[in-house]
Amino acid sequence: MDFKEHIIEKIIDITELDRETVEKSIEIPPDEKMGDFAFPCFPLAKIMHKAPPLIAAELAEKLSDDDMIDKAEAAGGYLNFFLNREKFIASTVTAARAAGDKWGASDMGGKRTVLVEYSSPNIAKPFHIGHLFTTAIGNSLARIYKHLGYNVVSLNHLGDWGTQFGKLICAYHRWGDREVIEKDPINEILKIYVKFHEEAEKNPALEDEAREYFKKLEDGDEETTALWQYFRDISLVEFKRVYDMLGVSFDSYNGEAFYSDKMDEVVELLREKGLLTLSDGAQVVDLSDLNIPPCIILKSDGATIYATRDIAAALYRHRTYDFYKNIYVVGTPQALHFRQIFEVIKRAGWEWGEGCEFVGFGLVKFPGKAMSTRHGDVVFLEDVLNEAIDKTREIIMSNGSEVDDIDEAAKKIGIGAILYTFLKNSREKDIIFSWESMLDFEGESAPYCQYGYARGRSILRRAEGIDYSRPDFGKAVSDEAYSLIKQLNAFGDAVKDAADKNEPFYINRYVTNLTKAFNKFYNTNPIMKEGTDEETRKARLAIVDAVTQVIRTALGLLGIETVESM
Repeated sequence: MDFKEHIIEKIIDITELDRETVEKSIEIPPDEKMGDFAFPCFPLAKIMHKAPPLIAAELAEKLSDDDMIDKAEAAGGYLNFFLNREKFIASTVTAARAAGDKWGASDMGGKRTVLVEYSSPNIAKPFHIGHLFTTAIGNSLARIYKHLGYNVVSLNHLGDWGTQFGKLICAYHRWGDREVIEKDPINEILKIYVKFHEEAEKNPALEDEAREYFKKLEDGDEETTALWQYFRDISLVEFKRVYDMLGVSFDSYNGEAFYSDKMDEVVELLREKGLLTLSDGAQVVDLSDLNIPPCIILKSDGATIYATRDIAAALYRHRTYDFYKNIYVVGTPQALHFRQIFEVIKRAGWEWGEGCEFVGFGLVKFPGKAMSTRHGDVVFLEDVLNEAIDKTREIIMSNGSEVDDIDEAAKKIGIGAILYTFLKNSREKDIIFSWESMLDFEGESAPYCQYGYARGRSILRRAEGIDYSRPDFGKAVSDEAYSLIKQLNAFGDAVKDAADKNEPFYINRYVTNLTKAFNKFYNTNPIMKEGTDEETRKARLAIVDAVTQVIRTALGLLGIETVESM
């Protein structure tokens, strides 16, 4: 039962206020001692021609016989509600257990389509730690929207086109060895790419040679295109290994190259709509009225650029998916670029552009280390994931933890620790990479939440054979149990907040707080301890069952897996 909704209905019934006013006014007091919900009576002063404290006292008396509400009392101009704890615990735990992994889910999406573009690494370049930010956020958002009933399509807009491929093909013809590359594709490709830039600094003519190779690629030269396809294919094999480690998959890998034959139409459509103007030989859409630079559609040499491709991609996605939302999970430095293309789409009269959303994120910083693909100073994501697994394995072994499969546990805990770190704060905040905080089993971390889950599952295994399907929840009422179940009940709101703001950290914060409340509960409310009343034990076991299910579901929305023992 939705107790908040029950209170809203009661207030509407006895005050005749409209629903919108009541919903906006209802509050959660800052201190539990002040009640579970509060309603400020100030809006009623003009209607009832009475002081708010008198109104609150009058309304409290009218609500005294409600069996869902333990008591309603006036406090100044506020009407404070204290729920019937037994009914609240019984209703919430029973509903959560019945819902299973659908707890917090809804059908608000109505099967409308949400596109989430994320990850988008560059072909033939390392999949570095910076790519994890977009991958973690995008994967989590895709899961969150699915939980809310949307039809989600995950898009990986690969960087598989552009002059850098001319440079790479030039480098391959001069220094490449296919047999060597096959043994370690990305590392070897990176080596010749770095060598190109080193040599080009001494011999600028190499830049012209690279441009000629890219021109051949654009013109469909058979040999050049085959080499480009080779680089693309071996890169995807490497990327997929990392995606598999992260539990990430995509519905489309259409990259920049896919839209190379779709840009002429965009240019013509914008020209027909009278949006293109000449600026220093380039065709642009003037955006000076917004005090931002013009959006270049065609350069002075007639070549298209990123903006042209992104508009073509958006148009293709509209025609293909008829999306409700088209979300781009891209670094905040690209905010201006997306503002420009969204504005061009709007000025073209394409109403579907209202569904295009830019979701920016910050930087990943390693103390004393800068990342530059051109110079080879890059932190490979796969190396970081493997190191996290190794470090976690060492911690598990040193702690003497009993796990069924130490390798599997180390993988789930280690990778989960990294994902949690990337999703623990507002996405626009930079991340300072620190192994110590990531792998802290005591602080706010994935291992902390995973341990809370594992501890709960251990309790349930010890209780095997006890039937707690129909417990007497009156036996489980305590301050700790009540605080825990209030947190359990808030999951749906956390999921909606995460989707509304495209911020997975709402889920992260939620599951951390739920785990904290759970730890406090099982440390102060004995469950399997000798001397615990049998009916009390059953009620508490039902609570443990519900909470562990929700911890698993919440972590799952972050892309983090749980382990049964730690």
